[in-house]
Amino acid sequence: MNRDATPMPPLLRQGFRLFFLGAAAWAALAMAIFVASLSGVEIISPALGAVDWHVHEFLFGYTGAVIAGFLLTAVPNWTRRLPVSGGRLLFLFALWIAGRVALAFSANSGALLVAAVDLAFPAWLIFVIARELIAGRNYKNLRVLALVMLFASANAGYHYEIAAYGTGDYSRRAGIAVILLLIMLIGGRIIPSFTRNWLVQKGSNLLPVPFGRYDGLTILASAAAFLTWIAAPQSILAAIGLGLTGLLNLVRMARWKGWQTFSESLVVILHVAYAFIPAGMIALALSIVIPDRIPPAGALHLLTAGAIGMMTLAVMTRASLGHTGQKLHADGSILAIYAALTMSVILRFGYATVPNSMLLVASGSLWILAFALFSLRYAYMAVR
Repeated sequence: MNRDATPMPPLLRQGFRLFFLGAAAWAALAMAIFVASLSGVEIISPALGAVDWHVHEFLFGYTGAVIAGFLLTAVPNWTRRLPVSGGRLLFLFALWIAGRVALAFSANSGALLVAAVDLAFPAWLIFVIARELIAGRNYKNLRVLALVMLFASANAGYHYEIAAYGTGDYSRRAGIAVILLLIMLIGGRIIPSFTRNWLVQKGSNLLPVPFGRYDGLTILASAAAFLTWIAAPQSILAAIGLGLTGLLNLVRMARWKGWQTFSESLVVILHVAYAFIPAGMIALALSIVIPDRIPPAGALHLLTAGAIGMMTLAVMTRASLGHTGQKLHADGSILAIYAALTMSVILRFGYATVPNSMLLVASGSLWILAFALFSLRYAYMAVR
């Protein structure tokens, strides 16, 4: 049976439709709420401080939805099974929404209840994906699921740290590290693959090097550096590890021949997004050694808003076009999305270097613009 003939709304047919749209809308709304809170306007009542809520909702809320949308769309291709859709997809999305509401109005709720509601979504997502992979006998991609489990564990750790110590610390770094490793693993396969396909169409003979031993060793070395950073974020050992693996990732990028793709923004944005990983790792290493020159907050935002924000947006734009039968080309509206987010990251790094409230507000406003534009541009695709 043709799955598109299933009598259900198009929005509920594939995971990317519902979760990418929900993630983008939440990215814009959550930033607007955070910027308003900095101005003294209280829209929500979280038990967490404004910064801790902001960290959690972008690290675990927004990114969790993007991961769900990606996996629910990729797994059917990996397993040759029909996608999770209809009521099962809607239930999973409702769990994600419940987590956002629980955190936003957690001031009058018990910490255990809030944690249980928030963690229900990643727990059920892991169960659903594991069931699909095992049913489809696609055991090799269980390693991706293992990283998702670590991501969920970091979220649980964040709730524990907030309840026990008043702020998240180790778990926040762990969450960032796991997402970056996911990008290194999955991005390290799709970026050279998409680049190769595009270059072949253009008749180029200088093609990317496919995923191999160097890539695997770089990911393992990066994982070791991240573990050191999680445990001892101010240590010289962490600085050395982050700096060296940042250089390894820089060489890895060069092997993908991204400089040949500047005429197609839908491809080059993947390389730009990945570039924030070595840039952020090297900046973070320098911030440990010379924090007065390279502020840690600025370096960290190169990895979070830069690498994570840009890569998730790049994947969402491309996947939404490809899976709805649209031409794989970045038109003017997509270029505006990319430009707004890039400027947002640059201004956020600038704010860390030269603290000025106007830079922070401008960065937040451009972030909101980027994801609002995505929501407007892709909403019609999701419901067609």
